[in-house]
Amino acid sequence: MNEFSVGFAIYFLVIAVIAAIAYRRTQTDFDYDIGGKSLSAPVAALSAGASDMSGWLLLGLPGAIYLAGLGESWIIIGLLLGAYLNWQFVAPRLRLMSSAYEEEAATLPQFFRLRTGYSGVSLRLVASLVVIVFFTVYTSAGFVASAKLFQSVMGWDYHMAVVCGVVIIMVYTVAGGFLAVSWTDAFQALLMLVALIALPVFVLQTDIPSELSFTFESVSVVGTISLLAWGLGYFGQPHVLARFMALKNPSQMVRAKAIGMSWMLIATVGAIAIGLVGAIAVPDLADPETVFIRVADAFLNPYLAGLLIAAILAAVMSTVDSQLIVASTCIVNDLFQINRRKLFMSRLVVVGVALGAGVIAINENSVVLDVVAYAWAGLGASFGPAVLFSLFWRRTTGPSIVAGMIVGASTTLVWHTLGALFGGVFSDVYEMIPAFCFASIAIAIVALSQPDTEAEKRFRSDDELKASLSGVRAS
Repeated sequence: MNEFSVGFAIYFLVIAVIAAIAYRRTQTDFDYDIGGKSLSAPVAALSAGASDMSGWLLLGLPGAIYLAGLGESWIIIGLLLGAYLNWQFVAPRLRLMSSAYEEEAATLPQFFRLRTGYSGVSLRLVASLVVIVFFTVYTSAGFVASAKLFQSVMGWDYHMAVVCGVVIIMVYTVAGGFLAVSWTDAFQALLMLVALIALPVFVLQTDIPSELSFTFESVSVVGTISLLAWGLGYFGQPHVLARFMALKNPSQMVRAKAIGMSWMLIATVGAIAIGLVGAIAVPDLADPETVFIRVADAFLNPYLAGLLIAAILAAVMSTVDSQLIVASTCIVNDLFQINRRKLFMSRLVVVGVALGAGVIAINENSVVLDVVAYAWAGLGASFGPAVLFSLFWRRTTGPSIVAGMIVGASTTLVWHTLGALFGGVFSDVYEMIPAFCFASIAIAIVALSQPDTEAEKRFRSDDELKASLSGVRAS
C-alpha cells in the first residue's frame, strides 16, 4: 500500500460507516426514495451542492482554467446566479407544493402528475426516458472521472479503474438509498471544500506567487452567453431538486440557502485558483483535467496529498450516487409503477443503471467537462421549463409538460449532434440555450391551446403555500 492509499482507506472507512447507519434507517421504499423527507438544512444544502458539482469541480473546471485562464470563469458566474435563483424561488415552492396534494411526491414525474391531475402514460414515459438517457450519460462522466483518478494516482489500467469505481459507488448506494447518499454527500462536500481551500494555500507558500500571472483568453459574446447559460440547468436537475423536496421543515429553507450558496462560492473560487496556480506549477500537462492531482502530488506530503486527492473521488461519488437513486426511483415508481417488493426492485435498478453507465465510460478518451455539459443541458432543458411553469403558471397542464420535455430533450440531442458533425453555430452556441427556449415555447403554446380547468384548480397560490407553512411550523 503506497502513501496515497492511506488517505483513500480513511475516506472509504468513513463512507462505510455512514452507509451502514443509513442502511439501518432505511425501512420503507419512501425512505429509500427520498429519505422520508427528513433532511436537516445543513445536510440538504451540502448534499445539494456536492451532488450538483461532481467531478468536474475538481477535474473539469480546473482543467478548463488551466488551458484558457480566467476567460472560462464566466461559467461560474452563470452557475452561481442559477443556483441562487433556484434556492430563492424554486426550492421553497417545490418543497411545499410537493406535499400539498393527496400524496407526497418523491419524484418530478409524481409532482407533475399531482400538480396537473394528468395521469396519462405519456407523462410517466417521457419523463422516465429523459431521466434514463441523460442520467446514464451523466453517471458515465462520473465513472470517467473516478477512473482518471485511480489511473493517475494508483497507476491502474483505465478499464480496471472504471470497474472499481462502478463497484464502490454501486455498493453503498444500493445499501443505504437516499439517506446514505445525502449523508455521504454532506461529508463529501466538506471534504471537497477543505481540499479546494487547502491545496492553493499550500502551493502559494512556495515560490509560485512571484511567478504567478493571471491569463485571460478573450471569449466571444456568443461564448460568454453559452457559459452563462449553464445557470439555466439548475431548474431541471432532478438530483438537486430532490434535496429541496426532502427537506424536513420548509421553514429551514433560508438557512439551507445560505449554507448552500456559501459552500458553492468558496468551492468554485478554490477550483479556479487550482487551475491558475497549476498552469505555472505543472505546465504542459498531457491531460489538463488531472491538474489537481499533479499539483497535490508535486507540492504536498504524500499522505496529505492522498487525503486531498480523495476529495476528487468524493466529488464524483456525490453526484453519481444521487443520480443512481433518482433514476432508480423514477424507473420503479413512474415508468413501471412497481408496487410489490419496491425496495428490492429499487436496489436492483441501481445496479442496472450503474452497469449501463460503466459501459459508456469504457471510452478512455472522454472529456469529463464535455460529457457533463451535454447531460446537464439535456436535463436542464427537459425538466427546467416544466418545473418553472408548474410552480409559477396556473395554466400549466399535463400535456403541455409532456410537450416541453419532448422538445427540450429532442433539441438537445439534435443540436449536440449537429455541432459534432458540422460545427459552426451548433458548436458555438451551448445546446441549453435553444433547447430551454423551445421547450418553454412548447409548454406555453400547448397550455394555451388546450385549457384544463382541473390543472388550474390544482395550482397553489402564495397565500395557500404560506398557510401550509404555518401548519408545518405549528406541528
